[in-house]
Amino acid sequence: MSEHRTGDDGARDGRAPDELPEYAERVLDVADLIPPGRVMTYGDIAEWLGEGGPRQVGRVMALYGGAAPWWRVVRSDGALLPGHELRALGHYREEGTPLREASRSAEGHIPRLDMKRARWDGVTGGHGGAEGVDGETHT
Repeated sequence: MSEHRTGDDGARDGRAPDELPEYAERVLDVADLIPPGRVMTYGDIAEWLGEGGPRQVGRVMALYGGAAPWWRVVRSDGALLPGHELRALGHYREEGTPLREASRSAEGHIPRLDMKRARWDGVTGGHGGAEGVDGETHT
């Protein structure tokens, strides 16, 4: 089990703050693998794990992802996480994550992620090559 942590206020499901459900641990392990400047969608992570779906991954990130690189787990349309846009944007700019400038009509002129360039496949350019968190090689 990795050194994962819960969100800022601890676990919200009655478990001890350091006790995570196994699926949540796996999701957070994948989030930790995403290289700086790259992103994976909620659905990408579920597909990579071969379990759950985008909503389950999103729930894990909402409940337990506070200490993980949450800004690297994103919506498939490249829109920034509502309510956390400016914090995420700071991380993206610091890491050099590819962005698409906002149109003049976009609310708040907040850019979107350039998903074609920023999306990580779970293999190339990550930490430790093609071996994933489960010890298997993913292609």
